[in-house]
Amino acid sequence: MELQRSDTGEPGYGRRRAGKGFVFLGLDGRPLQDPIEKERIRSLVIPPAWKDVWICPDPDGHIQAMGTDAAGRRQYLYHEAWREQRDQEKHEHVLELAERLPKVRHTLDEHLSGRGYSRERVLAAAVRLIDLGFFRIGGESYAAENGTFGLATVLREHVTCRRGGEVTFEYPAKGSKDLYRAVAEENVCKVVSGLKRRPGGDPELLAHRTRDGWHDVTTSDINEYIREVTAGDFTAKDFRTWHATVLAAVGLAVSVRADGGDTARRRAIVRVVKEVAAYLGNTPAVARASYIDPRIIECYENGETVAPVLDRLGVEASEGELATQGPVEQAVLDLLRAAR
Repeated sequence: MELQRSDTGEPGYGRRRAGKGFVFLGLDGRPLQDPIEKERIRSLVIPPAWKDVWICPDPDGHIQAMGTDAAGRRQYLYHEAWREQRDQEKHEHVLELAERLPKVRHTLDEHLSGRGYSRERVLAAAVRLIDLGFFRIGGESYAAENGTFGLATVLREHVTCRRGGEVTFEYPAKGSKDLYRAVAEENVCKVVSGLKRRPGGDPELLAHRTRDGWHDVTTSDINEYIREVTAGDFTAKDFRTWHATVLAAVGLAVSVRADGGDTARRRAIVRVVKEVAAYLGNTPAVARASYIDPRIIECYENGETVAPVLDRLGVEASEGELATQGPVEQAVLDLLRAAR
């Protein structure tokens, strides 16, 4: 199948509410009669709340439907083949980040070892928190409109610094879910503690200081810094995607030591996806569709996991290093490279 580029500016099918459902309208504005076309459109499962719905008249168009959701945001439904292609490209892109992470972490350590609250040091602390705590970066509009937060918008009152270099975060996150996260790293704790105690300024935690005073750190600032230290077009979401994949790989590797029957494997996949989703603050459906590399699950179904590496490592990890980082990440990388 060769997909065609959809042009949402061209005329398309529409829909009109009729009773408890909808009637689909052809290019002439009259109800569609073709049963095959009507079934294709039904299979798209266009959300009932969408308004101003545009439906592609070409079954091979890369965008199959477009509409405006209840929050006024433009949303799209893509052709399944297009989604699969983009997902594959996304996970390959994330593997590029994973390959660069050892060097990136070394750079973060160098920037964190400085003094004061320069842009470089504060942003290094933010990215290290994303790397260790898998935080959503958040957005200024979400904080203002919904009262929910991410790392870029978290308030000083949401953060507690404890002895031993541990920082805890507690705040309403996306979807109004209460997030509690603890990160233990001394250099990060020093930066966060100073930012929390700084005199005056806005209530947001993250800010850097110049000769002109304090400046809030934004979502764009963090992603720009990520591009700088990775020397690539990466974002905070790529970190979450990689860590979701590693968490799933470790969870499935542990499961392989139990009963290896088909039913047990299916249950293990469901359980691990739920665990990853809970840690990310997503639903299991979103975690599996948007974060976990599907090749990890395919490898598990074929009896291939990182269990041998976990057995060699035991439960030990280098000081200040998560058990899912370092050698375990390398094992996941090797597994995914072999699955290409």
